[in-house]
Amino acid sequence: MKLINKAFLSLALTSSLLVSSCDSLLQVDPRQSIDANGALTTPDAVNAALNSVYAKLRSTRNYGRDLFAMADALADVGVTTSNSGRLIGENNNQPGAHFQAGFWQNSYFAINEANLILAAISGVEGASAAQIARWEGEAKFLRGLYYFDLVKVYSYMPTALYQPGVIDQGGIPLVTEGIITSGPALSRQSPRATIDEVYAQIYKDFEDAKRLLGAGRGVQYGSGAAASALLSRAALYRGDWAKVVSESGLALASSVGTVLSGSAYVNGWRAPVNPESMFEVRFALAEESIGVNESLQSSYTALLNLTNKNSQGGWGDFIPNATVRGYFGIAALQIGTPATDNNNWDVTRNTDVRALLYTTGNTVRGAGRQIECTKFMSKSGFAYADNVPVIRKSEMHLNRAEANYHLKNESAALTELNAFKSLRGLPAVTLAGNALLEEILLERFKEFAFEGQRFFDLKRYGRGIVKTTPVVNLAFDDFKILPPIPQREVDGNPNLKQNKGY
Repeated sequence: MKLINKAFLSLALTSSLLVSSCDSLLQVDPRQSIDANGALTTPDAVNAALNSVYAKLRSTRNYGRDLFAMADALADVGVTTSNSGRLIGENNNQPGAHFQAGFWQNSYFAINEANLILAAISGVEGASAAQIARWEGEAKFLRGLYYFDLVKVYSYMPTALYQPGVIDQGGIPLVTEGIITSGPALSRQSPRATIDEVYAQIYKDFEDAKRLLGAGRGVQYGSGAAASALLSRAALYRGDWAKVVSESGLALASSVGTVLSGSAYVNGWRAPVNPESMFEVRFALAEESIGVNESLQSSYTALLNLTNKNSQGGWGDFIPNATVRGYFGIAALQIGTPATDNNNWDVTRNTDVRALLYTTGNTVRGAGRQIECTKFMSKSGFAYADNVPVIRKSEMHLNRAEANYHLKNESAALTELNAFKSLRGLPAVTLAGNALLEEILLERFKEFAFEGQRFFDLKRYGRGIVKTTPVVNLAFDDFKILPPIPQREVDGNPNLKQNKGY
């Protein structure tokens, strides 16, 4: 079928079945797509369509790499190595070096598929009430997640707006009706909704998912508990502190995911499915591997595995900076001879158990035996396709601590913070006022390094990005904090405002 470019221009993003194979950004595995007629009249067809929405989370532009590695490269977590030349522009915060058009397109494709599913499920032949509830719950869970990811990238946070209508151009287009034919696609020209309207839709989708899904069917699928966890994070970004406390509590009380401590926490990162995960993107087959160039494993380490450090792996493009190394007392350490054997090198560490997630790499790709993060190390059983924890249960403690601080419940915030510190092998602290908030944010920095959260934490507090290597001092009101909306979207839609500076 002919590729309908104008459909993208008008934001009437058609489902993947309308896209020809010539558009590599929008390729979808046929076994996980809406069928060629767009007919969602049987349970098998709906299940296949829903699998397609899940599958798009694996894209390199989404959780396959960018929402973790690119976000952290934009922030102050690490430095690029020039081993392959990737992520350098983002790490230098250069104009246009930001989230790419493929992220926008892939996400809106997924949203369109979710909308088509929601419109069709009431007419599915032979479907039980339980099946319909699950389909609705999972489709809304996924739609809420895609919208949340889009708005946190392309818009300012509700907690840190600058000159609304001047620097802040609003939220993102909200589209809740699916399109499968070219007519409506060519005529729809959706404007940017307000930031508040977008968050209201995210809340509604996650609340409906909570009501419909219950315990769910595994952490690779949406569940009521995972919806509460993501609501906790969305409320944190919105500054809705009471909501953060309530949703964090619901998530912690659920049976989904386990808060780990000590060596069990480190071992969780070595397991195919991290026990802390409340929702994670699953890579089930070797052919789903992102590959040696852009996977999270390859982005973070030159190692193929931890068994033999001399085995050639990826590029190790993005590694911890001096700040992160300092948090964990990390420095290269020779532990045997000869020094030319990469297995005879490790790092020094302090008592923080998270230090065990860093080690020296190898020199196979000329990487210089750099210090690397090993959160993603072929844990699915094949290289370059690690399952990606979208949200872990431990986060609920930090979310609740931060929210209680803003609710003036400093005693509760301090108790929560110290309980979390104990999980990571750290002594309790006695802090109050701004020092307490900064300590909570510091623990977030350490906990989620190389998980893509630091950039958004800086953004929601209206803080600039300051780096010494490379030298960057990017003020929060600099246009480069936001990425450009894909230009072909703006060119074809007079109602869509581009972000300032592009």
